Amino acid sequence: MKKEMGIFILLVMLCGVTASMNPRFLSATNLSNMANIIGMYGVFSLGLGLVIITGGIDLSVGSMFALCGVLLSMALREWHWPWPLTALFILAIPMLLGWGHGLLITRMKIQPFIVTLCGLLIYRGLARFIADDNTKGLGNAEGFETFSKLAKGKMFGLPAPFIILALISILLWFVLHRSVYGRHLFAVGRNEDAARFSGINARFVVTASYVLMGLLTGIAGILFAFYTNSISPSNHGSFFELYGIAAAVLGGCSLRGGEGSIIGILIGTALLQVLQNLVNLLGIPSSLNFAVMGGVVLVGVLADQMLQRRAERKLVRH
Repeated sequence: MKKEMGIFILLVMLCGVTASMNPRFLSATNLSNMANIIGMYGVFSLGLGLVIITGGIDLSVGSMFALCGVLLSMALREWHWPWPLTALFILAIPMLLGWGHGLLITRMKIQPFIVTLCGLLIYRGLARFIADDNTKGLGNAEGFETFSKLAKGKMFGLPAPFIILALISILLWFVLHRSVYGRHLFAVGRNEDAARFSGINARFVVTASYVLMGLLTGIAGILFAFYTNSISPSNHGSFFELYGIAAAVLGGCSLRGGEGSIIGILIGTALLQVLQNLVNLLGIPSSLNFAVMGGVVLVGVLADQMLQRRAERKLVRH
């Protein structure tokens, strides 16, 4: 909990600094908009966190967003599928792709970086081909208002995506921190060979993490498609995987694997979005957004390295 507490204190301090520099930060409209964005980004960031805990990575998330967004629009507007069937279809696609990633990584022993980098290129290309490189829209959501309400509506006075994130977080907290699968996930991330020799089905654990990543990407993909109401296959979801990785790393997930928590990932997501909000409120050019994010990830990795070295020194002394 030391990492989470440190990140939370940093988040509170950043919120205080931002509010003192621009009082609009604490306005009801800004807080509501920020909660909405945190909800959508947080959903797939949790999935990336699970994958990172295994010692893996997923660079294909943004391209999955594009592919799912294009197919979502076509299923509802052109094929006229009922929205429940469309939802199942859109959730199944990234889960199937995640299962494929898991098989290539565990069975064929290909590095997760290579597998998901290929996915990044393939899925973006498929999205552009299927859409004929044209932007797809969702109109005024006639006949599938339920989707629109989930992305833009409110529940219990809070943005619906924020409530969805809260519910998913509670479920995943039990999965990660109170279940056998969660213990196996950490064990595989720390030392896959040792976990396998102790009787853990490492292949299943890793593959399941990529399938869960796909499910959460599908949920977030639906929310983002209706939030933007326009899906350009060439840039929809671009660099989203970097936001998720940054949130997980900021939240205490080690890129070496074996470390991380649901609460930490949530705080990391909030911290990242507060930074983005700070950039906007202070009138800093939006072109610097990625520079800010890159700097934040670098600081997070350096902090992780320093903590790791300190822990190793303590072990040597004892």
